Amino acid sequence: MRDTISFRHLGPDDLDLLLAVGKGLFDNAILPAQAQAFLQDPYHETILAHAGAEAVGMASGQIMLHPDKPPAFFINEVGVREAYQRRGIAGRLCAELMAVARARGCQGIWLATEADNHAACALYRSLAARETDGIVVYDWDGAMDM
Repeated sequence: MRDTISFRHLGPDDLDLLLAVGKGLFDNAILPAQAQAFLQDPYHETILAHAGAEAVGMASGQIMLHPDKPPAFFINEVGVREAYQRRGIAGRLCAELMAVARARGCQGIWLATEADNHAACALYRSLAARETDGIVVYDWDGAMDM
């Protein structure tokens, strides 16, 4: 029998939930001060997926403000524990996060992934995302290594 998966949009009072996430779901260990700052910032959003008490998936993003256009939303990362992949959890996380962004007035939602990340590309295509050609990514201070 498959686990029932629940989804939760984290808010400023959910630091304990974020700190309880076990190793391996995020790229690195969660830093308490960073986690608290993230949750307190009104422009950052996170959705967690749980199977019982275990966090098995996450998606996070940021509202981007511009002086000349409506707010946009950048999906920063999406992750699902290996044992829970291929169950539609990542798609649901993205849909939940995009719904939050739209409710917050964002009119453009975007992300980037590596061309050889076939699973991610398939996921975003399944969500009717438009694939953008001709973009080059530049980074400083090892941003793409983090």
